[in-house]
Amino acid sequence: MQNTDDFGKLLLRLVLGILILLHGIAKIIAGPAFIIASVKAAGLPSQLAYLVYVGEVLAPILLIVGIWSRPAALIIAGNMAFAIFLVHMKQLGSLNEQGGWALELQGMFLVTALALAFLGAGRFSLGGRGGRWN
Repeated sequence: MQNTDDFGKLLLRLVLGILILLHGIAKIIAGPAFIIASVKAAGLPSQLAYLVYVGEVLAPILLIVGIWSRPAALIIAGNMAFAIFLVHMKQLGSLNEQGGWALELQGMFLVTALALAFLGAGRFSLGGRGGRWN
């Protein structure tokens, strides 16, 4: 049987990239006001709010096509860590109505991005399996 690791990496890249990109598109449509308010409330410079577009638009596109996949995955992981810190800290130790962790989606995004940073893009990518950043 042929090695399926590269297909697994493709699935992870596509699912994470598409799901995060949908959040980025929603933020483009809604505008940055909510993110700016969250960043300011944390005492950080409001200009940092615009980095959400790097983490939720640019990085997912890079991940989907498989170029600079490891840095793109790290950017997404950082973006998720900031989202948890800025918006979801009160839910960190909470369970949802079904008994699952209240931040299971954010946690899954964060850990999947970290896994991809370690695994790389695989051969089904524009950057190929052998690239230093893939």
